[in-house]
Order: sequence, then C-alpha cells, then structure tokens
Amino acid sequence: FTPREVSERVVRGQYGPGSVGGEDAAGYRAEPGVAADSSTETFVAIKFEIDNWRWAGVPFYVRAGKRLPKRVTEIAVQFKDVPHRIFGGQGERPGDPNVLALRIQPEEGISLKFGAKVPGARLTIEPVKMDFLYGSSFGAEPPEAYERLLLDAMLGDSTLFIRKDEVEAAWGLVSAIHQGWADVPPPTFPNYEAGTWGPEAVNALLAKDGREWRRP
Repeated sequence: FTPREVSERVVRGQYGPGSVGGEDAAGYRAEPGVAADSSTETFVAIKFEIDNWRWAGVPFYVRAGKRLPKRVTEIAVQFKDVPHRIFGGQGERPGDPNVLALRIQPEEGISLKFGAKVPGARLTIEPVKMDFLYGSSFGAEPPEAYERLLLDAMLGDSTLFIRKDEVEAAWGLVSAIHQGWADVPPPTFPNYEAGTWGPEAVNALLAKDGREWRRP
C-alpha cells in the first residue's frame, strides 16, 4: 500500500464506553494498565485486492476488532450477481445475493444462503439457508484452535502452521499500513462505542463500492 491507498482502503478505530451483551463496558482508555490518552488501535477494516487474472475485480474486505457485539470469526463468500435475472419482475428480491459462510468459531460450520421458490402458484423467490454445524452433526464440539496447534506442535505436524515467507509477506503489508498511518494525524479516539461493529467510516468504506457489511 502507498500512503494514499492506506487512507482510501484502511479504517482504524478504538472503542469507547458502551454496552456489550446488555452489560456496561468501559472504554479502552479506562481499561487497567492503559494510558488515558492511548492511541492504540482496537479495530481495523481493510479492502484488499489481488493483482492477477484470477482475482481481478474481486474485492476482499477484512475487519477485526475488540468489544464488538459478539465474538465471531468467519469467512463469507458473496457470489456475483448475474447480468440478467431470469425471474426479474416476478417476485425476485434483488438485494439478496447468494452467500457461502464458513464459520471458524464459535459454532463451527458452514452456511449457504440462496434463493428458493416459495411453495404455491405464484413465482416468488425468497432467501433460504442450509446450515451444517459440527456440534449437532457429530455430537461433539471440535477442540479449540490452540489446543489443536499445541498438539500438532508436540506431534511435529506443521500442516496448520504458516511458513516464514508467508509471515514476512503479511508483515510487509502491515508495515506499509503503519507507515501510511505515521504520515497522517490519527483520528480522534475513541471513535466507536463498545458493542457496535466499529466506527462509522467502516460503513463508508463499502458504501463507496455499492456494498454493505454482512451481519455475522
């Protein structure tokens, strides 16, 4: 990222007082051991693109933060709309794209949302979901991520561990973002309430592409 790309593609935030799960939550600067004027980020959202023929025109939106409404890690693949809708004007709702969601934690599983015809004589399409949950399918919860990694480390299995060159590539991206932040004054923190999905600027990041964040 160049400094200009950082300003256009990256949103950072720090949470202030709010409410999480119906309980009052202190702001980050009021947490034990945190300076009253701390500028440490607790939220980031980034728009990535991959410059090759396979992924040209496909944006990757990533967001992560603390004190959000709930703890969730997932990958959502939203399928492109088609140029011509077969059922256009006959009850099909244009605002419901097909989505494949891979839930990493908690409630590990896979969810597929797609359009289906509503039973009856009318041709009406409504979004439906197909869900797979590890817990309900196998009757047991999978081990926590670090449990599996610690076991693999003891067994000498490096399958789930990343390589040195991948770590260096990731830090190259992060370092460029930090450099871009160093060139401009930081935003006024805190800029989002605990219990919300981040600062308002994160919605504008997708809105300028004609998109909006999926609610996990």
